[in-house]
Amino acid sequence: MEVKEIMAEPMAVDKSDTISHALDIMDKKGTRRLLVKHDGNLLGILTMRNLTKELGTRKKGSKPASSLHVATAISDNFVKVLPDTKVTDAITLLVKNGGVAVVVENDQIVGWVTPNEILKNTDFTGFAGEIMQKNPIVAGPADRVSHVRRLMLDNDIGRVPIMEGDKLVGIVTEKDIAKAMRSFRDLVEGNKQESRIKNLIVEDIMKMGVKTVYTNTATSDAVKMMLDENFGGVPVVNLEGHMVGLITRRSVIRGMAE
Repeated sequence: MEVKEIMAEPMAVDKSDTISHALDIMDKKGTRRLLVKHDGNLLGILTMRNLTKELGTRKKGSKPASSLHVATAISDNFVKVLPDTKVTDAITLLVKNGGVAVVVENDQIVGWVTPNEILKNTDFTGFAGEIMQKNPIVAGPADRVSHVRRLMLDNDIGRVPIMEGDKLVGIVTEKDIAKAMRSFRDLVEGNKQESRIKNLIVEDIMKMGVKTVYTNTATSDAVKMMLDENFGGVPVVNLEGHMVGLITRRSVIRGMAE
C-alpha cells in the first residue's frame, strides 16, 4: 500500500493567524495539528503541544491568545514523502521522527499522513495489554495544572491519567491545558495571572468518567474506540479494574513498526 491510498487533505493556517484562531479551528475540526503556510509555502506544523507550551510560557507576558501569532509556535516536526512512498516506510519515518508525513508531488502539497490515517487503514491483531505503555506518568487531582503541563512537555506526552490513591478518577490532555491557559490569558488581568495560575488545580480542568479498555481488549477494538471518540489515548485496566497502562495512537504505531 502507498501513502497516496490513505493520505488525507491537510488543514492549514497562515503564520500571521492568531493562536486563538488556530485553537478554534482545531476544536471545530477535531484535529491536533495544522499545517502552517505563508504565500503558498510550507513553514511547519502547529500542534496542540506547541500551543500548550506557548500559551503557558511567561516570556509572552500577559498577552491574550488573540494577540499571539501562529508564527511563534511553529514546529518543524514533519517529514516530506512522495505519493508512491510505501506506507510501511512512512510508519518507520513517523516512529523515528515523530510528527507527520507531508505528501509532496512536483513541489505541491497533495496530502498528509498522520497516525489517524494509518490507524484507519490497518487491520490489527493482538491485545491492548501487549502494546500499551506500562507505568504511565500520572498526577493527582490536587496537583497544579502548571505541574502537569511541565510533565507533558518534559516527557513528550499528550495526556496524564489522574489517580486518587489507586483509583483512576480523571484524565488531562494537552488540549485541556491549552484551553485552560488560553482562558487565563483572555479573562484574567495580566498582573494577576501568575498568582491565579498557581491556584488552578487539575481537578478544575480534568475530564471525569474516563473510558478505559482492558488488557485483554482486542487492539482493533481499542483503536476503533480511539478513532470513534477522537481520543489520542485510553487508559488500560486489568480485570480487577486497576490501571496498568496507557494505549495511545503513537504506541500502536510503534507496535506496528516493531
